[in-house]
Amino acid sequence: MTEAKEAILLVGGKGTRLRPLTVHTPKPMVPAAGVPFLTHQLARARAAGVEHIVLATSYLAEVFEPYFGDGSSLGLHIEYVTEQEPLGTGGAIRNVAPKLSSGPDEPVLIFNGDILTGLDIRALVTSHTVSGADVSLHLTRVEDPRAFGLVPTDATGRVTAFLEKPQTPEEIVTDQINAGAYIFRRSVIDTIPSGRPVSVERETFPGLLASGAHLQGMVDSTYWLDLGTPGAFVRGSADLVLGRAPSPAVPGRCGDRLVLPTARVAPDAKLTGGTVVGAGAVVGAGARIEGSTILENAIVEPNTVITDSLVGAGARIGSRTVLAGAVIGDGAHVGADNELRDGIRIWCGATLPDGSVRFSSDQ
Repeated sequence: MTEAKEAILLVGGKGTRLRPLTVHTPKPMVPAAGVPFLTHQLARARAAGVEHIVLATSYLAEVFEPYFGDGSSLGLHIEYVTEQEPLGTGGAIRNVAPKLSSGPDEPVLIFNGDILTGLDIRALVTSHTVSGADVSLHLTRVEDPRAFGLVPTDATGRVTAFLEKPQTPEEIVTDQINAGAYIFRRSVIDTIPSGRPVSVERETFPGLLASGAHLQGMVDSTYWLDLGTPGAFVRGSADLVLGRAPSPAVPGRCGDRLVLPTARVAPDAKLTGGTVVGAGAVVGAGARIEGSTILENAIVEPNTVITDSLVGAGARIGSRTVLAGAVIGDGAHVGADNELRDGIRIWCGATLPDGSVRFSSDQ
């Protein structure tokens, strides 16, 4: 069998690094390429043969079910389990186990709610089945692995160790990292302790390895991006629109721009680099927007220049203002003739007067 019929999607994180995007919206529900990011993950799982998905929710849990319902609109059966207290990745997996109906030896797909990837899910399931592994991990190669956990494998792809973030050159024994998607043999999930926080990366995987379990790694170095920061999120959205990152859920043809229905864009405004303009948003004359996301009902006044930035829902950007690598929170008002660069973030509902800011910030 080369399909996993069931999946667990871990969507409980607070998205602290993404603030102010996540003040009112949980990270997986922030729009990417015109729809909540989670929609892309659900659609890709469905395309790979998954039929039943359990969402492990925690932060702002109440917003998921009203949007996705029972999943039938996506051809899925979706259920929801809300953690009362944070349980970590392993604890969250164990917490939703009672919702699964797979047999003890059947494969269950598990993935994180903040990774945009071109992973061939069916190939991971096939690798898992052929190798007879207890757990299979999607691994990807990165140029600088110091920010990640390393996962060395032997010649057959069997995992030999889990190495937490290496600091010295001697500790960097591989460029393979844990890419955040797994296939678990159903019975293995039941071995995770219940009712307490458990890290699958720091406790479950090393513990399984120490006990002699078979953990298999499959290196798939197609598109992979951790959407944990605003800059990465904006880039991921643009890559979805441009077609660099695959998703069956992009609401329109891939290309330089995605303008949602009811948005109004002036004829001479220039939108490039995978820019998204959300429903009800307005882009004024002479505006130039590259690689950016303009969320629903935002207003971009004439002659603004916006690059690699995100403008929150209902925000307003004044004429001739320049944004580069900036994040503007929902409902914020940035007056005319401002210049905001280099990772600066404007909080939800904040107001900046005309011409008041000409500096940048890396905070």
